Amino acid sequence: MTASELRALHHGRTPADPLVLPGPWDAVSARVLADAGFPALATPSAGVAASLGYADGATPAAEMFAAVARIARAVSVPVSADIEAGYGLAPGELVERLLAAGAVGCNLEDTVDGVLVDARWQADRLAEMRAAAGDELFVNARVDTYVTGVPEGTDPEAETVRRALLYVAAGADGVYPIAAPAEALPRLAAAVPVPLNALAVPGGPGPRGLGELGELGAARVTFGPGLQRRAMAALGEFAAAL
Repeated sequence: MTASELRALHHGRTPADPLVLPGPWDAVSARVLADAGFPALATPSAGVAASLGYADGATPAAEMFAAVARIARAVSVPVSADIEAGYGLAPGELVERLLAAGAVGCNLEDTVDGVLVDARWQADRLAEMRAAAGDELFVNARVDTYVTGVPEGTDPEAETVRRALLYVAAGADGVYPIAAPAEALPRLAAAVPVPLNALAVPGGPGPRGLGELGELGAARVTFGPGLQRRAMAALGEFAAAL
């Protein structure tokens, strides 16, 4: 599968039908999700980390790319990989390793060690990734203003839009304002001229209500590590019953 196919899945959708990308954490969960009919998958770094025995954010780059490769090999649908902040690798090397792993998309966040990076520096990195990848990667630029926080006196929504527009100008195919409040999604979607990714969270719309996020402006919905944690909770309940 190609980045062009993944890119096409984001467009031409009705508001009530966003692209839903569940997050596999290993090869067998990827097969289950692909067999259920999902047209593409998006790995969650926290879910992969947990499956490998690491805390979120502590997975070595080599192990993360190896896990992505196992997932991509296991299915015949496009796979996008969450590569956190890029593991300190140069943009060209990030692209090379993603493509070698079989990924056709990626998330790249703008927080390093718990601190928002300079937005123009991040835009330069994204531009270098786009130059290295050409059209071979769907680059989803994560904006962490709602999870990392913004400087005192800064409006989070305005800062999210500022960063998003810089990233789009640098070549990002999509923008992911992770954990943005539902009431902000319509304004963010109106201000950003690429598909907007929303995070489905516990207590939010259920499996039959993900269209609500689409109607608020999300063209794409992902779950982070939510599915992996739900699976582990189910396993824990079964083990306790045994």
